[in-house]
Amino acid sequence: MATAAHVSPKTAVIPVHAVWGAAAGLVGGIGFGIWMSVSRPLMDTAMITMVAGLLGSTNAFVGWLIHLAIALTAGTAFGVVFGHLAQRLAPAIVLGLAYGAVWWFLGALWIIPANMGMPVFEWNDVTASSLGGHLVFGLLAGITFSLIAQMAGERTGRAAG
Repeated sequence: MATAAHVSPKTAVIPVHAVWGAAAGLVGGIGFGIWMSVSRPLMDTAMITMVAGLLGSTNAFVGWLIHLAIALTAGTAFGVVFGHLAQRLAPAIVLGLAYGAVWWFLGALWIIPANMGMPVFEWNDVTASSLGGHLVFGLLAGITFSLIAQMAGERTGRAAG
């Protein structure tokens, strides 16, 4: 005997929000990656090469690959968790900036330094520059998510949000 699965409309939209979030994360990640490629807060070393250090490399291309993989994952999570709230521009901007700040706290102040044998939760030129980059990520991801949601709403005739 076959049983039918019933999915609520709120649950059914999660995969769509995940895809929109992934795209928004890549846009935010590109903006943040550019920030890290030109920011040199420590001995004329680009921050993107510091990211490459997570895999024991100093190659900027490796840093970009790692960074974009993280941005894709973070964007997907943004879409799943906040997608229902981030369809209008103003909330998307606020949520995006807050989300970027949370990732800065978790990633730049804790996870990355801990994995590289550096002090955690330390304020210095690198973490200060990283905060700016994470805010750029969140801002761009939030704006992009909202724009995608609005375009999808117009295409389907539904109001976004």
